[in-house]
Amino acid sequence: MKSYFEEFKVVEIQRTFYKIPRESTLEKWKIQAPEEFEFTIKATQLITHPSTSPTYKKANISVPPSSQENYGFFRPTEDVFSAWKLNKRACDILNARICIFQTPKSFRPTDENLENMRTFFKRIERGNLTFGWEPRGKDWTEEIIKNLCKSLNLTHVTDPFKQLPIHITGGIAYFRLHGSPPGKKMYSYKYTEKDFTDLVEKLKELENSFNNTKKIYVMFNNIYMRNDAKAFSEVLVMKKKEIHFGHL
Repeated sequence: MKSYFEEFKVVEIQRTFYKIPRESTLEKWKIQAPEEFEFTIKATQLITHPSTSPTYKKANISVPPSSQENYGFFRPTEDVFSAWKLNKRACDILNARICIFQTPKSFRPTDENLENMRTFFKRIERGNLTFGWEPRGKDWTEEIIKNLCKSLNLTHVTDPFKQLPIHITGGIAYFRLHGSPPGKKMYSYKYTEKDFTDLVEKLKELENSFNNTKKIYVMFNNIYMRNDAKAFSEVLVMKKKEIHFGHL
């Protein structure tokens, strides 16, 4: 952790997705981090993923059969809203400015799911947080994504090698790089110098598309993420680009 703080400016906390840590743990992380270091948060799966998701088992979360329909897919239930309150508390402790909601392929743009999203984001307390949304699956068209992001004040989160964002909010763009651009190796892929050069060009393209861009977060999510993030940071220094970077 100490060496990470010295090498990077930001980290996306994945642990909050599986199970939100104790407040004492979050407070310890915040105290140990340099004052200017930034934490971003991945929202808990209790909000975005159904209880049948294998990620629940990975987190050792057991949901009683009578409550299984209360979790995930932004359902307007007390359990989901309670989960957000815990999530928001974690953001507050870490002074996080960004929270990312990643939805699974099984979350499709049905009328019910779209209405759940509208209800959830309009009812919760967001404070000063910027919300990012990373939809997965081929059913999400550009038109649906753009309309939702605009109406709910969400930044569209993407892997830039697959797709540039359709909408950003608050001048914040957020990339999550998952592997081969795009490819079959996914998380086992190691990025090359050419990939980094192409990535810089994509960042320029993004800036040209959105005149209000203030910050671009580039977060690596592959098994070489630390080395790749560090290598890309060196490319940015050479190109004198003011872009935040880190890994998940």
